[in-house]
Amino acid sequence: MVRSDGFNSLPTPSPPPAEQKQPPKQWGVTRPLSHAGPSEADIQRTRDLEKFLVASGLYESAEEAAKREEVLDRLKQIVKDWVKELTRLRGYTDQMVEDANALIFTFGSYRLGVHGPGADIDTLCIGPKYVSREEDFFYVLHNILAEIEEVTELQPVPDAHVPVMKFKFDGISIDLLYASISLLVVPDDLDISNISVLEDIDEPTVRSLNGCRVADQILKLVPNIENFRTTLRCLKFWAKRRGVYSNVTGFLGGVNWALLVARLCQFYPNANPSMLVSRFFRVYTLWRWPNPVMLCEIEDDELGFSIWDPRKNPWDRNHLMPIITPAYPCMNSSYNVSASTLRVMMEQFQFGREICEDIELNKAQWSTLFEPYLFFESYKNYLQVDIIAADLDDLRAWRGWVESRLRQLTLMIERDTCGKLQCHPYPHDYVDSSKHCAHCAFFMGLQRKQGEVIQEGQQFDIRQTVDEFRHQINSYIYWKPGMEIYVSHVRRKQLPPYVFPEGHKRSRHIRLMSQQQVDKVSSDGSDACRSDSAERVIKRKKQVDLPELEERREKRQSISPQKQGLSPENICSRVAGGLTECSSAMSGTMKEVAATNESCTLMDGRAPEAVSFNSRHVCTGSSMRMLQLVDRDKELPDDSKTSNQEKHCAENSDTCCNSSSSNSSYGSSSYSGLEVNKNGSLLDDSYKAGAPLLLDNGCNKESSVLGDALLELEPHAALAMMLKSGDGVGSEPVQENVMSRLSLTSTA
Repeated sequence: MVRSDGFNSLPTPSPPPAEQKQPPKQWGVTRPLSHAGPSEADIQRTRDLEKFLVASGLYESAEEAAKREEVLDRLKQIVKDWVKELTRLRGYTDQMVEDANALIFTFGSYRLGVHGPGADIDTLCIGPKYVSREEDFFYVLHNILAEIEEVTELQPVPDAHVPVMKFKFDGISIDLLYASISLLVVPDDLDISNISVLEDIDEPTVRSLNGCRVADQILKLVPNIENFRTTLRCLKFWAKRRGVYSNVTGFLGGVNWALLVARLCQFYPNANPSMLVSRFFRVYTLWRWPNPVMLCEIEDDELGFSIWDPRKNPWDRNHLMPIITPAYPCMNSSYNVSASTLRVMMEQFQFGREICEDIELNKAQWSTLFEPYLFFESYKNYLQVDIIAADLDDLRAWRGWVESRLRQLTLMIERDTCGKLQCHPYPHDYVDSSKHCAHCAFFMGLQRKQGEVIQEGQQFDIRQTVDEFRHQINSYIYWKPGMEIYVSHVRRKQLPPYVFPEGHKRSRHIRLMSQQQVDKVSSDGSDACRSDSAERVIKRKKQVDLPELEERREKRQSISPQKQGLSPENICSRVAGGLTECSSAMSGTMKEVAATNESCTLMDGRAPEAVSFNSRHVCTGSSMRMLQLVDRDKELPDDSKTSNQEKHCAENSDTCCNSSSSNSSYGSSSYSGLEVNKNGSLLDDSYKAGAPLLLDNGCNKESSVLGDALLELEPHAALAMMLKSGDGVGSEPVQENVMSRLSLTSTA
């Protein structure tokens, strides 16, 4: 008994400390939403998901993995030799030359372990403080790489937000950054996560180091790395299939998706990949943006670098979808997101949520979730941006520059139409294989904001907007003769065949809406929207009388700019000699569009118009066309059973009112109820100096909304009015006459 009592008396203090250690070990800034583990059904669904990912070719072979390691070893030796040679040339001692060193770190998908076949490797070279980026990296190392036979497509981008050198090494794509730290000798065991590496360096160097520091932190902050990797690999594949994977276009890039998945893993530390994928869509359709997503507390430091803090930084208050990096200095990795791209992503999240619910009920397979998004069947109006260059090398640089500015075109259209004209930039370029010149084309879907009361014939004049975009494109400091850009407005039936996988348009079934369907569509909107929508649908069933048609035509002609012939000759007075064939091809394309326009008569008897601009030589005056979005006969899916894709296409109709159910797909996030200052930035009490910084799922109040213990993400008290308004994303009140350059005309 004594021995037993003595034995029992020793462990008694141990359990409480073990329990007391649990709170510090919690993942993330808040407690998990659920500790539930997978059921047998979840385990089977995960097996099925992993089989699907393997069958989809998302995993590289052992041979390719070994080749990547070999390339990285070669690159490590090249940069070491480069630094040693620079050290010797600058007169340092033999000992310094011997100790001279440079290191190669990886980050991005390769560091996280979610890269696939053909993916690039994001790499960072760290060198001593006497080796500069401008001269030594972008000049000396560039020349060394250019002389290596295995190095191809070498492209330095020194003026990027994060300066980078892009190239292929033995067929492996490499993005190489450089950071010069404040050390004379770089040790082999350098700890890049230590904050001391940030001492005495500039902002571009901090941004270069941040990628590696963030990747390391993500792997430290997730409960289960393998579950995190499988889920992230799955969702990146989904995002690419659904057209929402592109940071430069205004959607989310690799690090953004990694942070969202990592936060989800913190919410569900014991969930397996199939559970995490399903809960990803469930959580982020309920998320109340602009509440930030954070993996850990935002830390400030005496080093003085700027961090994301909307209380102090006015520009941070305009961010719509803050996803904060976990390493100092903490930044918003998704500052590129606009109201239009956020709308598109929330629609896709809702699509994913519905499919996952069907998968959990055994009504659908995983392949259904990854059906490609039919972008060219989702809108009735598009902007086509054609890019031309003298050769493929020039096109590569020119295309990268134009693609990086397309986000600005989206923002400018939103600005100049007060958000009433919504844009959907598609993050893929298309090439017409029948043309023999260096060119590609980007497309943007256009639609009126759903829920807006639109007068029939209302138009948006975005000529000055496109002209401003053209001037931004002209600022490219590496512009060469032959680099040209054309912007034109095309309708769905005018889309070129090469944008379709089979090389031709899919046949569409057209039907008319019954009065019962009209009532159903319009019942969720406002009274004005309901009556206007129903009235327009009924009117389309009737033939327009000729007198009324003539009256509309006269009104339209009295307020619209005069039309002139559209051809590259009117746009561009001279073209580089090497682009004669390409210019002829573009001329032929424009003539085809014009011919189609002439043969297509609208309800008011007027043909569609196109807007075309050349980056260097632009016609002025009346030859600049006005983008015209006029209500058309709706093309609807058949009465028979429709796919989820067709349902989504119907939701994008530009005459339907926004229903309350679609509002709920955005959570309750909006900026309604906020004060908008003269500069358009958002003002809220939570952003005032001294206010506590928001957590990603608010603070205290939590309420269960789903049976599996998913809790609704309650907002911070200071944002209650903003986040509970329920008006949907992008529904901020816009004062009239804010944009003097906006031209809205009604021709009804």
